[in-house]
Amino acid sequence: MMTNNDILKKLRVALQLRDDQILEVLELVDFRISKGEIGNFFRAEDHPKYVECQDQILRNFLNGLVIYLRGTKENPKNPKDVLAGISASKIPLTDTDKLKVEAKPKSTFSQAKKPSTGKPAFKDRNSAASKSSAPTKKDILGNVKFNNGKPKKKD
Repeated sequence: MMTNNDILKKLRVALQLRDDQILEVLELVDFRISKGEIGNFFRAEDHPKYVECQDQILRNFLNGLVIYLRGTKENPKNPKDVLAGISASKIPLTDTDKLKVEAKPKSTFSQAKKPSTGKPAFKDRNSAASKSSAPTKKDILGNVKFNNGKPKKKD
């Protein structure tokens, strides 16, 4: 047997709704609920913050969904246009997008010189020139001695 939470989850997936869109749907029927409470409906049943979706919430969501998709008598909408708008707002990840990402050449630190940004390019850590020119800890600190802790006892 399906619970109200299962119905809400399936509608959310089928209509590709986000939590903020579910809030909009519920506000169409003047039903106020927080985003956190909506998230608790979609948790696993054994989760400590899981909340069972009551009949009143599901009823208001379904009534709001009718208004969201069909509109009102005064201002009717075409449900297919609304659903197309929802899916158009999503960024699809298709095979051609993957090919574009894989086709880009991979740059290394030595190739990443970009004079137009005004920032110096990263230096290769493995090069011998960078090791010899890098100052050592002794060069930076000089002859400074740190006296941390208790002073030594003189015998």
